[in-house]
Amino acid sequence: MTNAQNPTPETAFMPAKIPDGIVVVDGKNYRTNAKGSLVPVELVKAQDALQDETVRKMIGHGKALSEQIARFKAHTFNDIGAFEALLAQQYEAKIGGKKGNKTLFSYDGLYKVQVQIAEAFDFGPELQIAKELVDECLNEWAADSGPELRAIVTKAFNTDKEGQINRSEIFMLLNLDISDERWKRAMQAIRDAMRVVGSKTYVRFYERPSQTAAWEAITIDLSKA
Repeated sequence: MTNAQNPTPETAFMPAKIPDGIVVVDGKNYRTNAKGSLVPVELVKAQDALQDETVRKMIGHGKALSEQIARFKAHTFNDIGAFEALLAQQYEAKIGGKKGNKTLFSYDGLYKVQVQIAEAFDFGPELQIAKELVDECLNEWAADSGPELRAIVTKAFNTDKEGQINRSEIFMLLNLDISDERWKRAMQAIRDAMRVVGSKTYVRFYERPSQTAAWEAITIDLSKA
């Protein structure tokens, strides 16, 4: 059987071409160091030359893999789009859930593909109104408002290291069951302050050995492979 029919890992996955880092000046070979200076190759330490070669080799494979994943992602969404178009054409139906989320299953129930859309939020000026109302409530309640509630409020309206509002703490406030009308107005102000500033679409793949087994993710993330 030929390599075309049964490719080896070497033929199936070719690394991207990375410059070797050699600079030729007046017929002599140099390497550029991290400061931008030219160093004759014979003066480069053997361990530095070996490290350079190793890094360039890994980067070549990494770039090729990144490009392959990008092509795979494009093919995946093209396949999903083609399936949905065919479904709509033949049956006047579409598959999907809230905000474009959808799950496709194999007929035997052993494989599934999930498409999820995650929205990114920011908060408008209404958030400051919410903070004033919440502070008003806490000051009036004084001893009746426990330290736990005050801690949540403090974390919610303080900015994190990146200068961003602590969104998870803000959402914790929305889940508190407090009947005070000012508190309710504050929570409504928070909801009004929410702005969708972008979204990301994720596609995830799962498999399982039997119809009653738990789903296992097919790992594509390098850090989890």
